[in-house]
Amino acid sequence: MDAQLVAFTGVAAGMVAVPGADFTVVVRNALVSRRAGVACAIGIAAGLLVHTALAVAGVAAVLAAVPALFKALQVAGGVYVLYLAVRALRSAARAGTVPGGEPGGEPVVRGGGLREGFLTNALNPKASITFLGVLPQFVPEGSPAMPRTLLLAAIIVAFALLWFPVVALLVDRLGGRLRGPRAARTAEALTGGALGALGVVLVLEPLLA
Repeated sequence: MDAQLVAFTGVAAGMVAVPGADFTVVVRNALVSRRAGVACAIGIAAGLLVHTALAVAGVAAVLAAVPALFKALQVAGGVYVLYLAVRALRSAARAGTVPGGEPGGEPVVRGGGLREGFLTNALNPKASITFLGVLPQFVPEGSPAMPRTLLLAAIIVAFALLWFPVVALLVDRLGGRLRGPRAARTAEALTGGALGALGVVLVLEPLLA
């Protein structure tokens, strides 16, 4: 049995399951509809594929070696998360709406879930640095680096494809009571506040470092 691979599986599960911007965006979209939540989850997995490609191509190493570039990308990712927070808070401020919907009507899905999931994950340069910093620790000495790195990255993507759709389906299943106007506004306000806090951290962290 490959002990390193078993250990990495646990690490990968923890990396994916820790709540953050990805989790919050999935929850917000799942409150719109099951389809939007699952699409958002797939978008996050697609974003992880981008980080896999960057790490394998060595771009992550460049980001680690050029702090200014890394900080600029961090700020860009934080600004996008803040944009999502503003959208959520504006939706919460509109009386008589449901998340992503029109006043007094049904939720409107315009394919934004997939885009939001992808951009939220892909614009986070920390993911590339994490790939670069964590994956090599689980490459056995003397083994070809690229095949092993691709396998480890595939495990992370697989966990994302399992975890985030499950989150979306659970929120959809339990979210019937959250889709009333008052509960919907509360849910949007909470997710908007969470995204806003995450966005502020992402923007300020590189600026104050």
